[in-house]
Order: sequence, then structure tokens, then C-alpha cells
Amino acid sequence: MLSLGIAPGAHARPVANDPQPLTRNALQEDHRRWSAELAGSPLGRPIHLVSRETDHGLQGEIWAVLDHPFAEARAVFVDPAQWCEMLLLHINNRRCQVRTGSGGGIVALGVVRRYDKPVEDAFDLRFEHRVGADAPDHVGVMLTAREGPLGTSEHRVVIEAMPLGERQVFVHFSYAYEHNLMARMATSAYLATFGSYKRGFTVIGRAPDAGPVHIRGMRGLMERNAMRYFLTLDAYLDGGEAPAGDRFELRLKKWFDGIERYPAQLHEVDFKTYAELKRADRQRGDRP
Repeated sequence: MLSLGIAPGAHARPVANDPQPLTRNALQEDHRRWSAELAGSPLGRPIHLVSRETDHGLQGEIWAVLDHPFAEARAVFVDPAQWCEMLLLHINNRRCQVRTGSGGGIVALGVVRRYDKPVEDAFDLRFEHRVGADAPDHVGVMLTAREGPLGTSEHRVVIEAMPLGERQVFVHFSYAYEHNLMARMATSAYLATFGSYKRGFTVIGRAPDAGPVHIRGMRGLMERNAMRYFLTLDAYLDGGEAPAGDRFELRLKKWFDGIERYPAQLHEVDFKTYAELKRADRQRGDRP
């Protein structure tokens, strides 16, 4: 049985309010550790996904091999303005601006609970963008938001990359946040009722017809969130190879195609609905 998940306490890197140093040695060890999972991934490409419930929240991590030169990936990850452009590909992210903070750039992201909610209902996530490592053979960037919506806090995004030859990079993407008791109870109630059909990617068993049984509940929710954001950065990098005037539309197509590769977990709308929404966001101008 192929499984994308691991049990709590296995080799996932820990969530911490004081982040661990981002080092090339640790990333190299990740590449060695997950090489078999990457080569045999049931996702149809070299991606390995891990999720877990922490003491106070949720964490999702993805390791993957992408067909992009390291220099291109590095230039995107260290630039807060490109993070804004990248994050706006996600269907629920409706506005983004870069501001100046005491420790670096602030990526102010406006997020709606559902894609069909008006942008005026968006809640703000103010991510501090910090470059934790920047070398010719390794880059590591952290985005942290102390306060979040709906009872969540300590949102943390980490992206690391190192080159694998001239045209490939190995990346580690992590997304984690904490939630209070009321938020956890509300989410659990939703997932047990209206969201009970939603599933993640980890295979936890087999149905009577031998089909895979995927994880649901809190970890399923985190796996969907982590994969959407990973596909966002993947689509953005893909679009960077096109002429400047074609990049926006190509990135929309790449993001949608990436989502639709896993319809059981990620499908929400058709491409026309998604593209019209994103074009309207772009015309409104709430971006760098």
C-alpha cells in the first residue's frame, strides 16, 4: 500500500515559534531520506506529502523535485513582491500588498473563506517575509503571521530549495498554524457534517473494492491546503519561462491544471469561473 503520510512524531520537522535554522545539510538529508518516496510517488510526479496534528494546531509538509533552474527559484523566493503575485494564484486569495516592516518585507494577504465571497469580506494575514538562508546552492525563506482569522494564530510558511543539476531543484515546503479550542471544535463539526465528503491524500487503508481509502478530518484539511499552496508556487515558476506579457494567463492555466490533476481532493470550479475571478482581482490592482 502506498501512503503519503506518516504518524505523528516521525521525521517531519517540528513546528516552533522560534524556527530551526534552515541549512543545506538538513535539506540534503531530507532528499536522501525521501528519495524512495519521491521516485515511487502515487501522485504521478516526484512529490512526497506529510501531515500531522500538533499539540496546538496542524502542519503539512511537501518535498518535491521541480524542473526549474535553482537561480530562477531563488529569485522568486527571496522577493516579497513575487510572493504576492504568486499567492494571488490561489483561488481564495483576493488581494495582496507588500509593505515595509522592521525586520523586512510584509506580505499583506487578503483571504476569503470561499472563492465566491466578495473581496470586501477578506480577512488579512500579515506575513513577515524573512530570508533565513541565501547561498549559491541553498535558499530558505520564512513567512510568519502571529495573528490569523477565526481563532487561528502562528501561521508559518517555509520554503527551501537546493539545485539538483542545472535544470532541477529539490524543494521543501511547509505550512503550519495553531488554532484555539473554539476554532478546533467548529472545524471538527464542519468536517463531520457538511465537509464529511472531503478527503486528503494520505492512503490509510483499502475499501472492499480494493480502492484507496484517504484520510479525512483535520489532517485531510491540512493536506488539501498544503497541496494548493505548493501547486501555487509550482505554477508561478512554470509561468516564469514565458514572455512577460503571457505569464499571467499561463500561470492561471498551470495552477488550474495542477489542481484538476487531483479532482477528488481539490476540484472546486471550472476554469472559466476561476480565470474570471483572478482577472478581476488583477484589474482591481490590489497587488505590488
